[in-house]
Amino acid sequence: MSRPDCACNTDTDTDTDTDTDRTTLGQGHDITVWISSLLHRFPQLVAELAPLARGGPRERRGSGAVEGPTAPVRLHISDVVRDITDGVVELEEAVRERLGLRPVRPAPVPVRLRRIAGLLERIAADPVLAAHAEDETRRMAARCARALGDPEQMVRLPGRCPVCDCVSLRAFPERAQVRCVNPACGRVLDPEREGERP
Repeated sequence: MSRPDCACNTDTDTDTDTDTDRTTLGQGHDITVWISSLLHRFPQLVAELAPLARGGPRERRGSGAVEGPTAPVRLHISDVVRDITDGVVELEEAVRERLGLRPVRPAPVPVRLRRIAGLLERIAADPVLAAHAEDETRRMAARCARALGDPEQMVRLPGRCPVCDCVSLRAFPERAQVRCVNPACGRVLDPEREGERP
């Protein structure tokens, strides 16, 4: 059976590369997608709070220049940052406890996420732990994306589409979906059935 032509130009994509390398779609695939999304988006979320930390004169309507941060404070961003920070800490602690590993030193969220990513093979081997890690990372990735107003972020995946053989696999974290973005293919993939052919 002939495969659809690769009609997509992967060199001009503006979506996000994954920070955790994987060559196949497997049991730990979804967790990789959500962690990659968080690694890309969480620093942007924190940057949204940066103006609150910088003093200096600000303009307020009807009162001219004043000292202090801008108002109103973006409490919804602060709440999301706190929720994701606490969630990542709790997830790493739960993963290490389940795997019988010693606690590790406190670290920033990106460092903790990469440490979790480094345990993906062991996480995937435990169905209960894998389901919990997937649920939590997906929840946090979705909330982060919503807070940034970008729920349709695409994450570029390594490897080729098993249907058209193009380097055109993209994950959509908000929809928990993996799709080939080659217009001639457009296949929605099930990571648990990677080898399936139409």
